[in-house]
Amino acid sequence: QVQLVESGGGLVQAGGSLRLSCAASGRTFSNYAMGWFRQAPGKERELVAAISWRGSSTYYAGSVKGRFTISRDNAKNTVYLQMNSLKPEDTAVYYCAADKVAWHYSLTINSYTDDWGQGTQVTVSS
Repeated sequence: QVQLVESGGGLVQAGGSLRLSCAASGRTFSNYAMGWFRQAPGKERELVAAISWRGSSTYYAGSVKGRFTISRDNAKNTVYLQMNSLKPEDTAVYYCAADKVAWHYSLTINSYTDDWGQGTQVTVSS
């Protein structure tokens, strides 16, 4: 079982930046791919970005490509999401999650945890 704690959300004006952090504990962080997800009111949870266990592969949803950057520091058991040029449509609760299987890199939400944390709220004002 992995425990994840997201932080770094807040209220920002359009065009601004935020950096989200996700601290992990409970299992060998460096063996698992990680993903950032978001859920806006009335919408389904979606995968925003993912990173493989060594950080050599990354994925971005089309809506955030070129604006968001996912990274990880395996020594600190932490994954980050740098969000630049934020837009009002980025407003959502952001969650991080670990792949259920070690050394497995998936872009399917069902491959990630069934036990979601509280997330961190990101609100972008126009």
